[in-house]
Amino acid sequence: MADNEVSVSELYEAHINQGGAVLIDVRTHAEFEGQHIPGSKCIPLDQLSREIVAEHQKHPEEPIYIICRSGNRSGMAVRKLMESDFRKALSVSGGILAWQESGYPVKAGERKVIALDRQVRITAGALAAVGTLLGIFVNPWFLIIPLGVGCGLTFSGVTDTCAMGAVLAKLPWNKGSSGDCKCG
Repeated sequence: MADNEVSVSELYEAHINQGGAVLIDVRTHAEFEGQHIPGSKCIPLDQLSREIVAEHQKHPEEPIYIICRSGNRSGMAVRKLMESDFRKALSVSGGILAWQESGYPVKAGERKVIALDRQVRITAGALAAVGTLLGIFVNPWFLIIPLGVGCGLTFSGVTDTCAMGAVLAKLPWNKGSSGDCKCG
């Protein structure tokens, strides 16, 4: 585990047992509304900034815990904050999936949303399949679609970024029902 990472058991100890560690969930509003850790705050990754995180910090010396679905986006969030000289952020290893797997409490909403990483895979797969079929049966120039998807996925893997995920996060079904997050 990296220096800027904590396990779900360490988070549980700090957040529940010690009462009050600041926990920021960087998933989309819709994912957060579907289920989240009680007491967590929702600040989607694309809206995350040093200033916003600092507003939630009770004391400058205490850490801020960052969580997402699986640990990938929270890791990106911590790197983003470290680049802006915010050194007190810790990524929760394994995300809310590991939290649930450990039997810790979650607050579930009525709204069910497909996780953003799954939306990316579905969209990329659909674009590749449709582009290939169009390239075979309509015009070979349509093969540029699966080529573009393949290049985009390769770039995403190399840079640990996801432009498609950033675009999908802005779509209406990934917004909260009120357009804003209900934290708590």
